[in-house]
Formats: sequence, C-alpha cells, structure tokens
Amino acid sequence: MFSEETVRTTLGVAGNLTAVTLFLSTMPTFYRILKKGSVEQYSPVPYLASFFNCGLWVLYGMPFVHPHSLLVVTTNGAGVGIEIGYLVIFLVCSDTRKRLRVALIVLLEILVFGGLVLLVLTVVHTTQKRSAIVGSISVAANILMYASPLSVMKLVIKTKSVEYMPFLLSLFCFCNGLCWFVYAFFPFDPFIAVPNGIGALLGILQLILYATFYKSTKRMLAERKEKAEMGLAVLGPSTIHNDNGNEANA
Repeated sequence: MFSEETVRTTLGVAGNLTAVTLFLSTMPTFYRILKKGSVEQYSPVPYLASFFNCGLWVLYGMPFVHPHSLLVVTTNGAGVGIEIGYLVIFLVCSDTRKRLRVALIVLLEILVFGGLVLLVLTVVHTTQKRSAIVGSISVAANILMYASPLSVMKLVIKTKSVEYMPFLLSLFCFCNGLCWFVYAFFPFDPFIAVPNGIGALLGILQLILYATFYKSTKRMLAERKEKAEMGLAVLGPSTIHNDNGNEANA
C-alpha cells in the first residue's frame, strides 16, 4: 500500500508537470503574435490573472505561511517567470492604449501583492492565520485565473469560431485543475481543492465549446484564405498603356 505522503508527492509532481505545461501551452499563440507584430483580438486577461495568481500561490507555499508546500512554490514560481515573459511580449506588440491599460493592471497587481506580503509579515504572527488569509485570497485569484477565458468563450459563441481560444490552453487547464483537485485531498486542503475543482469544470466546458465550433472555424478560415488568394489574383500584374502608347506592367 502507498502511504498518504507518497500519493501526495506523486500527485504534486504530476500537478507541477501539468501546470508548467499549461503555462507553456500558449507559446504557439505568442509565436504568432511576435510573427505578426500584433496581439490582434487576443485578450491579456488570462495572462494577467495567471501572473497574479501564481505570485499569490508562491507566497502561500512559503514555510512562514503554509509549511511543507514546496511543490506549490516550485510550480507557481515557474509560472510567474513564464507569465512575465508573455506579458512583456503582449506589451511590445500592443497598441498604445492597450499597452497602457495592461501596464497599469500589472503595476496594480504588484502593489496589491507587496501590500499583502507586508501584512502577513508584520501583522499576522501564526502560520495558521497566515494560511487562512493568503489561502482565501489565493482561492479567489485562482478562480479568476480559471474563469479568465470566459471572455474568450463569449467571443467564441458570438463568432462561432475558436480561432482566438487556444486548444492546448483549454486542455491543460482541465488537466491541471484535476491534478491539483485530487492532490488537495491528501490531506484535505480546501484552499487548493475548491478553485482547482472549479478550474477542472471550466476546462471541460472550454473543451466542449472547442469541439462544438471546431468545424465551423476550419470552414471560416478556409473561406478567408480563399478570399485573400482571390484578392491577390485581382491585384496581380496587369497591363496598362502610357501616353506614348508603350505598355508597362503595374
């Protein structure tokens, strides 16, 4: 029989792997953004929410807040670094208005996080109380992170296209939520179980939505490509006459 600690460690490692994969799953999206030099209709909300959420869980897993939570710190520490990279790309490739809005939100998140750290270290003096305070705030942030694609889901339903809802992000959102939900039962930790249970449910909903509109998206992209090719054909080389009756290619 496996001990509870062995099961917890195994699930924690699996959770680390799925979480890091979740964070890296949007790399193709940002490659597309860099290639085009524009964020197009991609929303910064999931990355802003993930950045703040990961920072809070790093704090929650610290020994002076919630001892014996090293695996929580490692996965979310990696998440903070990856999300910073994404946000930098988003800032570089956004228009001035969107860039300013994203920068202000990042600054606000940093100020709120710094204030929470000061509160925990100076006002609250036991790990039990610190865990309760940071854990409660982290639960709200974690739910926000998992719910952040809802704005994209609304766009999907409106346009009947999943072009701007990355499949891998939805898939690993579900896998990550499920892993950490099960992890939270060895022993039971409601601060980890509740948001990740909701995350797994939202992940399933995103996958259902993706499956529903996958074919219509393929059809729309094919039609767009065909129209673009027809437009290029119309704008291709044509013969015109100059004042001297000579032919020239335009």
